Amino acid sequence: MPVSRMFSWNVNGARSVHRKGFSAWLDQADADVVCLQEVRAEPAQMDPAMAAPLGYHAYWNPSRARKGYSGVGLLTRREPLRIEYGLGNEEFDVEGRTLIADFGDHVLLNAYFPNGRSDLGRVPYKLRFCELFLERCEDFRRAGKGVIFCGDLNTAHREIDLARPKQNEKNTGFLPEERAWIDRVVEAGYVDTFRLLQPDTRDAYTWWAMRMRARERNVGWRLDYFFVDREWGEPRVRAARIHDQVHGSDHCPVELEIELGALQER
Repeated sequence: MPVSRMFSWNVNGARSVHRKGFSAWLDQADADVVCLQEVRAEPAQMDPAMAAPLGYHAYWNPSRARKGYSGVGLLTRREPLRIEYGLGNEEFDVEGRTLIADFGDHVLLNAYFPNGRSDLGRVPYKLRFCELFLERCEDFRRAGKGVIFCGDLNTAHREIDLARPKQNEKNTGFLPEERAWIDRVVEAGYVDTFRLLQPDTRDAYTWWAMRMRARERNVGWRLDYFFVDREWGEPRVRAARIHDQVHGSDHCPVELEIELGALQER
């Protein structure tokens, strides 16, 4: 089976990352699929090379709650059979947090999970989003489809996944209830592809605060993931990488190489 190269990247603004060289990165990445989060723009506001790159089908789900906020995008060389713009619940869909692409035998869910906020005021909203997201993944599995999901989960799963675990136990992104949801995802039969292949790798992060030279010092968090369902997806995983040398955002791209069959209805 051919190997598909998939990337996920919170770009912290599609217009900003375009000015910082996104098109050059895309040209050299040899990507089959690119999932983007926190695009913070509508396609009409983007440079055409960003909104509709040559050789890709482009789909965008900007926030309708307010401009310049949230939003996700999907660039894919293979045209999906169907695209869903959201999870089917307006409480979350108004913020443009999800794109779901149906490729027949499998679905790809690209998501920008809510941030719980420094005052923790949005943690309940985030956890409700998490619950519905897992329900949708399970719906697809029950329908006989393989599941791949990726994006900025805004949560570091284990102590190995952030540089300062003890100092952040009471901060959103590392709260016990946020981490427990990822535990449930794993218990339900989904595999963190990076940890599948690199279970003990330390100092591997995907986000760094934009202060106090955090990235230069590698004081970061691993917030960006590719998960696959264990039965269909795990045997197909060939590589999982963090591209921390790629700049342009406060996050870096993460990659999954996975074997996929021909696009077909199931």
